[in-house]
Amino acid sequence: MQLRRVMIAAPKSGSGKTMITCALLKALKNRGEKVLSYKCGPDYIDPMFHEKALGVPVGNLDTFFTEEGETRRILAGSVKEENIAVMEGVMGLFDGLGGSREEGSSYHLAKVTKTPIVLVADVKGMGVRSMIPLLAGFLLYDKERLIKGVLLNRISEGYYKTVKPLIEEELQIPVLGFCPEAKDLCIESRHLGLVMPQELNGIKEKLQKMAERLENTVSVSAIMEIAESAEDLDEEHTEELYLSKEIVLPKDKPVIAVAKDEAFCFYYRENLLLLEKSGAEIKFFSPMLDQELPPGCHGILLGGGYPELYAEKLSFNHSMRKAIRQAVENGMPIVAECGGFMYLHSSLTGKDGISYAMAGVIPGRCFYTDRLVRFGYIEIQEEGNFFLSKGKRVKGHEFHYFDSTDNGNGAVALKPVTGRSYPCIMAGENYWMGFPHLYYPSNPEFARSFVEKTSQYKSTMKAPV
Repeated sequence: MQLRRVMIAAPKSGSGKTMITCALLKALKNRGEKVLSYKCGPDYIDPMFHEKALGVPVGNLDTFFTEEGETRRILAGSVKEENIAVMEGVMGLFDGLGGSREEGSSYHLAKVTKTPIVLVADVKGMGVRSMIPLLAGFLLYDKERLIKGVLLNRISEGYYKTVKPLIEEELQIPVLGFCPEAKDLCIESRHLGLVMPQELNGIKEKLQKMAERLENTVSVSAIMEIAESAEDLDEEHTEELYLSKEIVLPKDKPVIAVAKDEAFCFYYRENLLLLEKSGAEIKFFSPMLDQELPPGCHGILLGGGYPELYAEKLSFNHSMRKAIRQAVENGMPIVAECGGFMYLHSSLTGKDGISYAMAGVIPGRCFYTDRLVRFGYIEIQEEGNFFLSKGKRVKGHEFHYFDSTDNGNGAVALKPVTGRSYPCIMAGENYWMGFPHLYYPSNPEFARSFVEKTSQYKSTMKAPV
């Protein structure tokens, strides 16, 4: 499969990857290109800027979550009419699992998908004699010769004109342009990362300005040429996504009600696609604004997000809280991750110490801790074999400042680098609820089990819910 593609990566976090990626995506759209974007790693929020503020189709690619062949299939299988893909790297280019392994790094993803790299270097406060060895080290460590160009961030135009020829002469690498420091175009952050795009006034206008500035100081055409130089994806990797093995799909599509609003917005595109590929129909609803679940639904998916920011609205929606509680009591299958898990508790206590009544499915309470409780990649092995076969695992990650009086003991979370383990997840015949965010393609059996349970529930229903 032929797909123009390029990765925007950097030597370290905080180098400006997200801002430059957003500006590049907008610039490409302004040029009339059909653009597809991917985030390397498990982050939800950066892709939301690509999708909501820019209107660009977005996905996540992660070589910890999926093996090399499946990662390529996800990339190839997601491409439709879009004809150029931009990947945003994560952390430093070579930083993978535990900061010590290649797996999960931006570089590993680029190597697996044969994607050329543009390296963004934040050079504020550096002289050219320091820039050169920094860049030289990354070029030397690039065994696959994937770095095809360099972009200098936070440097003045005058100094850029001085250092560009020196870098190119000594390192034999094209310097594609520069970005001056632009404090007026910064995007605010909070404890889980950037604030949500819908919370920022004038975000689309700000991104347009970013794109215009990028066009003035960076050769977007040169970046496009680098993207065009990407090798074709092997034809064997273009099989129908997630359906390389024989599976039996439900005859009548069960409907899964997926919570999606400002409070619940952390979803991997690949997860929802896998549910659909497994035979389900997706219907979105808002736990904040809707009074009842979508008519005729047979399962519920509550994703992550920021329920703590909308706790009052969620609590005041008595009708929806009751509807979800009764549906679960009646045996409707439910999966809840992180923010969704928090919402199912009897109460949620925020940073301000105020408690709000939640859905009441889980008798415990959820509360703010003022610290990162659990963080990073995990593999999850279920104890009761309700959603996963015995001994099988699904991969995910945790990143939360809230904790629960009962995190569940239906599964064991294992840290891939240290080997540390701890109990997690409330799991039963028709429910899976806990803090971990899951990446379903890491074990498609999880999604298929969920859909199968919704299908079974549909067959036993006496009347639509």
